Amino acid sequence: GGTACVVIGQPFDTAKVKMQTFPKMYKGIVDCFVKIYKQAGFRGFYRGSSPALVANIAENSILFMSYGFCQQLVRRIVGVDRKTKLSDLQNAAAGSFASGFSTLVLCPTELVKCRLQAMHEMQLSGKIIQGHNTVWSVVKDVVQKDGPLGLYRGLSSNLLREVPGYFFFFGGYELSRTFFAAGRPKDELGPIPLLLSGGFGGSCLWIAVYPVDCVKSRIQVLSMAGKQAGFMGTFVTIVRTEGVLALYSGLTPTMIRAFVANAALFLAYEYSRKLMMKQIASV
Repeated sequence: GGTACVVIGQPFDTAKVKMQTFPKMYKGIVDCFVKIYKQAGFRGFYRGSSPALVANIAENSILFMSYGFCQQLVRRIVGVDRKTKLSDLQNAAAGSFASGFSTLVLCPTELVKCRLQAMHEMQLSGKIIQGHNTVWSVVKDVVQKDGPLGLYRGLSSNLLREVPGYFFFFGGYELSRTFFAAGRPKDELGPIPLLLSGGFGGSCLWIAVYPVDCVKSRIQVLSMAGKQAGFMGTFVTIVRTEGVLALYSGLTPTMIRAFVANAALFLAYEYSRKLMMKQIASV
């Protein structure tokens, strides 16, 4: 699921990070795509894809594993049997709890990914003289300057994004599946309803938390040039100097990515889960 999400969504994610951190350099998504291609060719769209792949595989593996455990936790809290089907709202709460665990894995890889994606702009703006072009060179630079905990720069922003975001993510997904199931078991849904449900869930997540993600990207990228303010400091600076709309820079590629990438994520997840369950049942 995580692999499908990165392969389809990475070009849009690259545009998102660039537009979030340097909004004045780009007139819109088309201008951003053209400049990326001119600067680095097709591979420029997949800059930072290695840490993104690691991040998505690790995050979604832990997220969906934790989701199952957190569903059981919610059942205990509400006092129902462990086989009882949860409501869409209860599933949303379970997803929100689960995201706290996946964030611990996501934060370091997200930091490296964002820095690689915006390295060209950091050099172009004069904020750094020479950048790093590989995953390991970025990791080495962070550890040398800030120690191992430097990889967790932006952790509070990640948590502020993930915990409420995944409430809407799983809530939107389950609500959409309920709509398409129309009284039938959700497990019987075909690929089209699953794609639409996954896309709807992803869209709900990003609409709800996009300004938080914008602040997170600024913190993780601009901290390359020296000490960066925390979440509230960065948020206030953006609003004062650039206006509220700056918090929504790069929203267009994000929403495109949110729908197509999460549609692929949930389709891959549901079918791989069913395949694994069949393999287990046959043993």
